[in-house]
Amino acid sequence: MSPRKPENPEFLGEARFVASPNFNERPSGEVSLLVIHNISLPPGQFGTGCVEALFCNGLDWDKHPFFKAIEGLEVSAHLLIERSGEVVQFVPFGKRAWHAGQSSFEGRENCNDFSIGIELEGTDELPYTDTQYEQLALVTNTIMRCYPHITPDRIVGHCDIAPGRKTDPGPAFDWDRFRGLLDTTVC
Repeated sequence: MSPRKPENPEFLGEARFVASPNFNERPSGEVSLLVIHNISLPPGQFGTGCVEALFCNGLDWDKHPFFKAIEGLEVSAHLLIERSGEVVQFVPFGKRAWHAGQSSFEGRENCNDFSIGIELEGTDELPYTDTQYEQLALVTNTIMRCYPHITPDRIVGHCDIAPGRKTDPGPAFDWDRFRGLLDTTVC
């Protein structure tokens, strides 16, 4: 996938689109922050399809004991980057995905209102794959082209906007490596 400005900036053309019902309208239409997360379901297990099921309200709560702890949760993200590098889009970028929860950036509450959320299939402790870094950088470069208010200093982890509550993308995420792959000429 190469960075480009898609014909429709609401969708990433190279991503597989799976519609999540867990979104609503942005209060102001503003998109000015990118939040990086991690997720795996069950925790530490990859390629199960359970993240996609969760984001689409189709997770079988009886499939694993951990799922009882999150039963009824309605969440989503704009994108998921799987360990293989496959990119799945769940919510159009112009809509408000439910990924950040109670959060604050530079004194402004409710980051879902103005952010794009990208989930990496992973955990705080396990290294992310080379392909995930490459895809994340390509996707981020495309997003920065479409949404010029998102600059490198407005790309954060979930841990940065919900400190004490969230830890992702965790210590396993190599911020220097990721930032080194960004095309800062688009900013």
